[in-house]
Amino acid sequence: MLELVQRHFFEGRFLKTLCSGGYREDQIRHFALQYGYYSRHFPRVLGAAIAAMPPIDAWWVPIADNLWDEAGRGEPGRAHEKLYLTFLRTVAPDAKLDEHGIPDVPMSKAVETAIETFIQFFRQATPLKAMAAVGLGSELFAGLVMARIGEGFRHPHYQRRGAVNTLFWEVHADEHEPRHYQLCKQILETFTSPRDLADMYETGRYIALSEARMYEELHDEMMSL
Repeated sequence: MLELVQRHFFEGRFLKTLCSGGYREDQIRHFALQYGYYSRHFPRVLGAAIAAMPPIDAWWVPIADNLWDEAGRGEPGRAHEKLYLTFLRTVAPDAKLDEHGIPDVPMSKAVETAIETFIQFFRQATPLKAMAAVGLGSELFAGLVMARIGEGFRHPHYQRRGAVNTLFWEVHADEHEPRHYQLCKQILETFTSPRDLADMYETGRYIALSEARMYEELHDEMMSL
């Protein structure tokens, strides 16, 4: 899986361009507004994953823990929706947001497809495939990818109008995603048959490639501006 992540994420056009300081301000603004939609819809993804789990706490609690992180574990200002705004306001200070922080621009097809691919997958997934989708298809590498995005936004090219607040990306990389993966792994590693291992890999691959495609398509949208 990590070889796939290296090829399709770290060697992909989005991260390579971001980390080289290759985007203009209007392109970064577009990414920030669109990723905000992906972030605020992710609790829906986790809710769909929980719905695919059996009514056994060993299965659904790891996903619920992830969802509780999305809510900031009850701490004011720590909900991911609020944390994201601290990033968004530093790269798109002129963005028009409603009282919930939703911008006045529509969600792009790239983001909509990534969200719906995830949610639709859970409608028919077995509990094992649902856990693999979250664990191997996202949490295994999410911290690494988000750390690299945060690093990319700290490139001097993006600091010219003032410091970019990357706390949102750092929190995911340093605190949340590694724990989320470990919670999923506790379930996944109990399944060792060749069939189960193949199902877990193919599921993780399918979901990971869907997310990688979102970044590639966002790159295309940014370059077309």
